[in-house]
Amino acid sequence: MSELHPAKLLSFPSHNAAHVPAPKAFISADRRSERLLAELERLAPSDASVLIVGETGTGKEVAARYLHEHSHRSGPFVAINCAAFNENLVEAELFGHEAGAFTGAQQARAGWFELAQGGTLFLDEIGDMPLYLQVKLLRVLQERQVIRLGARKAIAVDVRVIAATNVELEQAVEARLFRRDLYYRLNVASVHLLPLRERPDDILPLARHFIESYSKRTGLAPAKLSEAAARCLVTHDWPGNIRELENKMHYALLMCADGTINMPELRLPAHPETFNGAAGTLNASLGGLAEGLRDLLHSERDQVYHSVERLLVETAFEHCERNQVRTAKRLGLSRNIVRAQLKRYGLLGSERQPSA
Repeated sequence: MSELHPAKLLSFPSHNAAHVPAPKAFISADRRSERLLAELERLAPSDASVLIVGETGTGKEVAARYLHEHSHRSGPFVAINCAAFNENLVEAELFGHEAGAFTGAQQARAGWFELAQGGTLFLDEIGDMPLYLQVKLLRVLQERQVIRLGARKAIAVDVRVIAATNVELEQAVEARLFRRDLYYRLNVASVHLLPLRERPDDILPLARHFIESYSKRTGLAPAKLSEAAARCLVTHDWPGNIRELENKMHYALLMCADGTINMPELRLPAHPETFNGAAGTLNASLGGLAEGLRDLLHSERDQVYHSVERLLVETAFEHCERNQVRTAKRLGLSRNIVRAQLKRYGLLGSERQPSA
């Protein structure tokens, strides 16, 4: 672990009903986090679009809010999750609609672009936006005006757009699931958030921040981490990143006794051999998979790649109980890419075909 530096806390309330709960804090104690903060400070005064890339739970919304708070914009910060909307309603949510524009539209309603007038619109999980909507978003970004559903008159908007994704959009572009021109329009500047496991000096300051925050919120007495618990936090790989750490600290504070958080309250692997055992199991599984792939490559079978890809997608889809969102998250791909693969191999509904 590198030498500790004075930590700077980024913390903003998350109160927008348009997206899923997000991590509410980011701490720059690690040197790499300090460099990220300096990058955000340089980008903030600009009106340039920014693409924030990072794993789920790394604090992409907090970074976006920091850009907004340190900009010269006087309007609101509006955050929405592109994966959380019904595909039939997302256009009306973004651009607004007039009364009678569709069934159930009893009165006119402003969209998120209008609500963010003069401020910042944060589009989380931009990779899940449908292609037809990407075309309309590109037009809004180019012309700086929106047209509500059912209307003919355009409305001028002054909005800075910050987008975020937990997958590499270049892959979606190559797969023709994300427009290249929109990608370049959003990616005027890009910010990459490191996962928590790659900035270990941030872990304990974040943990203590969440303990203090939930102590005030719940009215419980402040608690401290035992030495063993602190070591465990630093050595855990945190696949859920800051969101996982926040949830662990909330639970630990509720369960601890005598003002000290010990190992049992963390519900994390306690010993290095636990990690070694898990790594050994993973290596054994990958070794068996590699051996099977070698056998397949030695065979005379054609289109090995597509056979393996189909098997992976189908197996993950069944493992996730045929839920596309969970399958995409488990594979680390966007929902659009997974949906396209499922359609390609006939794994959706009546299109489903038996696996080779």
